[in-house]
Amino acid sequence: MGSAGSATPGVQTSPSKMADTVPDVHPLIRSRWSPRSFSSREVSAKDLRTILEAARWAASSYNEQPWRFLVATKSDPAAYQKLLNILVEFNQQWARTAPVLMLTVAKRTLTNNGAPNHHALHDAGAALANLMLQATALGMYAHGMAGYDHERAREELGIPDDYEVGAAVAIGYLDSPDNPVISRLSPRHGRSGIRASCE
Repeated sequence: MGSAGSATPGVQTSPSKMADTVPDVHPLIRSRWSPRSFSSREVSAKDLRTILEAARWAASSYNEQPWRFLVATKSDPAAYQKLLNILVEFNQQWARTAPVLMLTVAKRTLTNNGAPNHHALHDAGAALANLMLQATALGMYAHGMAGYDHERAREELGIPDDYEVGAAVAIGYLDSPDNPVISRLSPRHGRSGIRASCE
């Protein structure tokens, strides 16, 4: 369901929203951003499977693939409302228009021996990054959220103790660019800051 008309096939982004990066950063990465205004257009089952398949191919420690995605769409109102209700009020206000809500969780232990997997959330984050980039390639947008009730999520969604709760995500198509709720690009740290954090 990707749309033409941009530098990268399937990516539908205003030139003003292309991130100002160093040369040669892929346009798909430059086009990814997190709006707070989604249209009512549904995400097809095919495209939903595609973005989840992209997540499945993320790298992970010992190839453990510890991530799980709890997914709710508006075609299942009860499940959708349950995920929406765990969000803080501010996020509920804008995320309720997104056709897909997700919650990322990560298994805390290794499958083969039960030892702690200290990299589980890191690997789940890598899977989520794949998912977001694939959504961008299909003309969609994904907005990750830390603002939700972790304990309520664990209780109401039946998340086992052996799973760490990660980010919530809203996914869908962009609303009209004229909508004042749509976020602007946030400034990023320069390369000097990246170097300092790696020393």
